[in-house]
Amino acid sequence: MIDSLFNTPLSKRIAVILHDLLMVGLAWQLAWWARFNFDFPFYNWQLSFLLIPVLLLVHGGLFWYFRLYRALWRFASLLDLWNIFRASIVGGLVTAILLFAFFRLEGVPRSVLLLYPVFLVFLLGGARLGYRLWKDNGLLIHSDVEKNRVLIVGAGAAGDMLVRDMQRSDHDVPVVILDDNLKLANSEIRGVKIFGQINQVQECVDQCNIDWIAIAIPSAKRQEIQSIVEYCEKTNLPIKILPGFQNMKTHQDLLSDLREVSIEDILGREPVELDWRSIKSTLENKCVLVTGGGGSIGSVLVEHISELNVSPLVIVENCEFNIYRIQQKLQEQKCRINIVYVLGDICDESRMTELFDCYRPQLVFHAAAYKHVPILQEQPHEAIKNNINGTKVILDTACRFSVDKFVLISTDKAVNPSNVLGISKRIAEQYVESVNNLSGGTKCITVRFGNVLDSAGSVVPLFRSQIEQGGPVTVTHPDITRFFMTISEASQLILQAASMGNGGEIFVLDMGDPVKISYLAEQMILLSGKRLNEDVTIKYCGLRPGEKLYEELFYSSERMVATSHQKIFLAKHPAINAKKTLNQINQYLDEYINSHASDLDESMLALLNKLDDSSHRLGSTDNVIHIG
Repeated sequence: MIDSLFNTPLSKRIAVILHDLLMVGLAWQLAWWARFNFDFPFYNWQLSFLLIPVLLLVHGGLFWYFRLYRALWRFASLLDLWNIFRASIVGGLVTAILLFAFFRLEGVPRSVLLLYPVFLVFLLGGARLGYRLWKDNGLLIHSDVEKNRVLIVGAGAAGDMLVRDMQRSDHDVPVVILDDNLKLANSEIRGVKIFGQINQVQECVDQCNIDWIAIAIPSAKRQEIQSIVEYCEKTNLPIKILPGFQNMKTHQDLLSDLREVSIEDILGREPVELDWRSIKSTLENKCVLVTGGGGSIGSVLVEHISELNVSPLVIVENCEFNIYRIQQKLQEQKCRINIVYVLGDICDESRMTELFDCYRPQLVFHAAAYKHVPILQEQPHEAIKNNINGTKVILDTACRFSVDKFVLISTDKAVNPSNVLGISKRIAEQYVESVNNLSGGTKCITVRFGNVLDSAGSVVPLFRSQIEQGGPVTVTHPDITRFFMTISEASQLILQAASMGNGGEIFVLDMGDPVKISYLAEQMILLSGKRLNEDVTIKYCGLRPGEKLYEELFYSSERMVATSHQKIFLAKHPAINAKKTLNQINQYLDEYINSHASDLDESMLALLNKLDDSSHRLGSTDNVIHIG
C-alpha cells in the first residue's frame, strides 16, 4: 500500500520538488562555506540561514516556470540541463536584486552571489544525470556476460535510441552497429562501435559472437529492407525489425516496438498518402453498407470506415464466425459510431430489400465474393450464384433505393480470365458498368487489384502452416508470379477511389512489380528461422485447373490513364452496349436458375464464354474454360 502510494505520478512530482528545494538551500550554504574556506561558524552564518526562505520562494516559482517538473529524470537530456541553467541564473539574479532592494546586500559577500548559481546547476543537473546514468547502466552492477549480444543495423536516430534502450535492458546488450554511410565508419554511438557496411554482416557476426540482429531503419523503403534482410538471413540468426515511425507504439522505449520480420516488411510498400478531406466529405454523416464485411478485405475496409464519422455503418456477412470476429475487434477498438451487424445472404433479394428499406444506405461497398480458384473451378454454380447473381441483387436493390455510390471490389483475375472466378468477376464488372450507364442515378464504380498479403485462402497462411509442420511448402510452378499488396493499403485505396469516382469507372490499383511465388516461399522459410532445403523444402506440384502463370491488370483494349492519386489508375476502355450486356446477363441468370443440376456446369460455362462486351470476346480460343 505504501509502495503504491509513493509510486503515483503526484507523489513522484512532490518528491522532485522537495529535492530541488533542498538543493537550493544546500547550494546557498555551499556558496557561503566556499567563500569562507569551509570554516564553521563563518561570518554572518545566521544571516545565511535566515535568507533561505527567500531563495525557496524565488526558485520554487522559477523552477515551475521553466518546467523542471515536467521532464522525467529517466530521460534527462541536454534540454533539461539548459532549463536548469536558465532557472539557476535567473534565480541568482532575482535573489541579488531583492537582497539589494531590501538591505543593499549588507552582510552578504558578492562572491556568494556568483558561486551560488554554479553550485545549484551542479546539484540539480548532477542528480538528474546521475539518476539517468544509473538507470541506463546500473552503475556497472549488472554484468553483460549473461545478456544477448545484439548487432544493430542502422546508425541513425532510431539506432541511437535502440542502443540507449538496450543499454538499460537486463537481457540484451548492443555490441556493434552496421551502416552503409562510409562517413560513420569506426565511429561510436554511446560507446558502441560502428563496424562497417551492411554487406559485412556475416564477418561481423563471426567476430563479435552475435546472438541476434536488430534492423533499426524505420524510414527504409521496401527495396532497402529486402536487401538488408537477404544479407542478414545468410547468418541464420534471429532477425527483428523496427516498424515505420507511424506504426510505433511509443518513441520512448523502442525495445517494445521490435518484432519479428514479416513477409509484409519485404513485399510491402511505402505508406499510402490519402486525401482524407475528400474521403471524409464522401463518407461522413452518411449511412455506409459493406457486404462481406467480415472477410479479409471487407473487415479491414470496415475498420478504416469505422474511424470516420459515418452513421450508421451496416456490415452484411453470411458467416456468423466472421461477423462475431469483426464485432469483437471493433468493440476492442471502442468505436464510437453506430454499427449494425447483419447476418444474411446477399443473394436473398427479399432480405436485402428489407435491409435497404430499414437503413437507407447512401454508399455501398460490395466486397462479398467467393475467391478460391480451384474450388470455384469445380463448383462454378456457386461462383455464378454468389459473384454474379449476388452482385446483381445488391446493385439492383441499391438502385431502387437511390444509393449515391456503389463500389464493386474486383480482381486482376477478371482480366483475360482463364478460370471460373475470373469470368464471374468480369461479368460482375460488366453488369456494374451497364447499370451505371442506364440507371442515371446511382454512381457505379469498380476497383480492380491483385492479391493481398495474408488474406484468408491466400498462399501466405498456407505456407506458414506448411512451414510450421516441417514442410514441404507446395508451389505450383517455379515461374508463377502474382501481384501483391497489403490489405490495409488496398482498403485505403478503395476508399480513395470511391471518393474520386463519378460513375462508370474501372479503377486499377498500382500493384507494383509482380512477385515470384517461389521467392515468397523461400523468404517465409528463412524468416521463420528454418534453413531452405535442409529444414524445409519447396515442392513444385504443377498448375491447378484454371490457374495462369501470371496475372494481368489491364485488357489490351484498355488504356492505363493516371488519376489525381499516384497509386490509382483508370482503365480507359471502349464503351459497351449496356442494354445488350444487361439482357445477356439477365437471360443467362434466368437460364441458370431454371437449369437442371445435371447440366449446370456445362451450360453455365458455355453461356459465360459467349458473353461479349463489344471490345473483345471472352469466349476466345485462349480463354475457353473446361471443367475436369
